Amino acid sequence: MSLLKESILKLLKNSRPGYLSGEEICRSLNVTRTAVWKHIQTLREEGYVIDARPRAGYRLTGIPDRLYPAEILEGLATRTLGREIDYYEKVGSTNEAARERAANGAAEGLLVVAEEQTGGKGRLGRQWYSPRSRGIIFTLLLYPPVNPSRVSQVTMLTAVALASAIRSETGVGAGIKWPNDLLVDGRKVCGILAELSAEVDRIGCLVVGIGINANQDFGDFPEDIRDKATSLKLETGATVSRVRLLQVSLESFEHWYGLWLEQGFEPVRAAWKQMSVTLDCPVRIHTLDQAWDGWAEDVDSDGALLLRLPDGSLQRFVSGEVSLRII
Repeated sequence: MSLLKESILKLLKNSRPGYLSGEEICRSLNVTRTAVWKHIQTLREEGYVIDARPRAGYRLTGIPDRLYPAEILEGLATRTLGREIDYYEKVGSTNEAARERAANGAAEGLLVVAEEQTGGKGRLGRQWYSPRSRGIIFTLLLYPPVNPSRVSQVTMLTAVALASAIRSETGVGAGIKWPNDLLVDGRKVCGILAELSAEVDRIGCLVVGIGINANQDFGDFPEDIRDKATSLKLETGATVSRVRLLQVSLESFEHWYGLWLEQGFEPVRAAWKQMSVTLDCPVRIHTLDQAWDGWAEDVDSDGALLLRLPDGSLQRFVSGEVSLRII
């Protein structure tokens, strides 16, 4: 959004619910009436509902359900995350867009957000479905000053941050399946994919992609995953404010990310265990070449899952696909 258009929008918001004359806008911004009218038309094309009345001026009566930077920034209580925003109506992958920005020197905290993602993927190369303007699709660019071996902890802190945000904003009791899927009654509501560029002992950049199923209806999901996926709208029966949930998510992530950098993994691990739907349960873990059945006993100080096998031995897993089992 151009600076002038953003300034006009801010004036209209500050004047709600009343009208603001074109003359006042011109005087405040030192621009012509033609320039004001041009940007008012552009705002309307973007979905803002602006009433115009002779001798009264303009009045903002409706804000679109779009993840526009101006809407995200208004009231955002972060110091770093989301202070720079790249917005796309449609993009192949927000993670890929963030990596390209990193290659050109973008700062930590860059938020890449899209209404629609055509090439999104989840863990293990699976496709992530992103119907236009229904979910919350975004990526954060990070440069954590830690050894690359600790990156798996970032995915777990992301799960903690997002589960906390969803719980506080919607009341939906999202739980975490190891390591970082968010489930509601066994159905996935949020996915996380962290991708790393690193050398042997230092991280080049880390992009953390997040997809929250916010306002999808049942029919928005492909038939083959309808019994495995859900949305916050389906769970609550009400439309979720995507902008507000994104703001809360960014604020929660900044809190947990800062805590992790200052105090290490233990506070994250403790919160993760409280929100887990994996621990103290029978599970099956699929690795690249084998499936293991056992009792999910704990996660260790690195975030690895500790599985108690039927013979009583304890097996440690740093990766794998977990299936919850019913006994």
